[in-house]
Amino acid sequence: MAGNGGQSAIQADEVDVVVVGGGQSGLATAFYLRRAGLVPGRDLVIVDAADRPGGAWPRTWDGLRLFSPAGYSSLPGWVMPPWDDATRGFPPRDHVVDYLTRYEDRYDLKVLRPHRVDSVRRADGDPGGRLLVTAEGLALAARAVVSATGTWDRPFWPTYPGMRTFQGRQLHASDYRVPGELAGQRVVVVGGGNSAAQILAEVSTVAETTWVTPRPPRFLPDDVDGRVLFATARARIQALEQGREHAGVAGLGDIVMVASVKDARERGVLHAQPMFSRLTTDGVAWADGTELECDAVIWCTGFRPALRHLRPLGLRTRGGHIPVGGASGTQALEEPRLHLVGYGDWTGPASATLAGVGPSARAAAAEITGR
Repeated sequence: MAGNGGQSAIQADEVDVVVVGGGQSGLATAFYLRRAGLVPGRDLVIVDAADRPGGAWPRTWDGLRLFSPAGYSSLPGWVMPPWDDATRGFPPRDHVVDYLTRYEDRYDLKVLRPHRVDSVRRADGDPGGRLLVTAEGLALAARAVVSATGTWDRPFWPTYPGMRTFQGRQLHASDYRVPGELAGQRVVVVGGGNSAAQILAEVSTVAETTWVTPRPPRFLPDDVDGRVLFATARARIQALEQGREHAGVAGLGDIVMVASVKDARERGVLHAQPMFSRLTTDGVAWADGTELECDAVIWCTGFRPALRHLRPLGLRTRGGHIPVGGASGTQALEEPRLHLVGYGDWTGPASATLAGVGPSARAAAAEITGR
């Protein structure tokens, strides 16, 4: 099979659909493709970079918990088994990993791993031809490709003066695992979202912490959890479909008061300082001249879409996003054989969540199989 741009011929196995990414978005899409009649391992191939099931979840910090009970955190087809303890049934990370592992087995999705896809490109100049998906030791020629690689592999680091000269430790939320690694230290936690609040809550039990945020943090009421957030997200979708304005989840606040964050509030550590303006050799400093010494800075500053494997397609981006549309809202406008699922609201409302990815996955699968 001739490669694009004069590349040497590549021997590739022909399949109908390749799903790049075996996390929650890839599994949800594969569920619907399988239900439409595609046979995993023959017509449908899921390729995952990780060496174990669970997507990004096994790499998150040990104490991470969901915002809602298991029944509101499920992929299509099978409700997550319940988790009951003092946290009102909010499942921990390992429960989610176990669920995703069993989900793969339940539907016999035959995920190929570990294979990190390095390239998706056009096999030739035929717009109705195949896309060539390659990884080390693997080449597949597909009629359609679903990119479901998420964002965890692309942590966002902001740029502040002094970051290169600060002599302490800097880590992103994606690098943090357990509070014990920071015991006895002076730690600055940066960020106004759920990750920052949960990590602050943990680290503050073993270290001296300072919380800094770009704007004052917005806490949700204690009785608001993922169930309310899900209902609000659905109401926003319906409102937008009817041409009405709706603030959605953003109108409620940013931080869910899970048990650990409530405990941090009781201990008086949820007081945020304004964002510092620079790092110094041994700490951080504000524009008014105030300085604070610290041993570590944890950047809870979010992620960007992991789309490096799509660069050979030469698709234009807007703010790091590939424009999508079609009946599903997931089809790349400049390459109709490509769908993007689970990257955030730009690929479907709440599509980056366990409970929210289902509609986008269903729509993408329907558009692919209908075509």
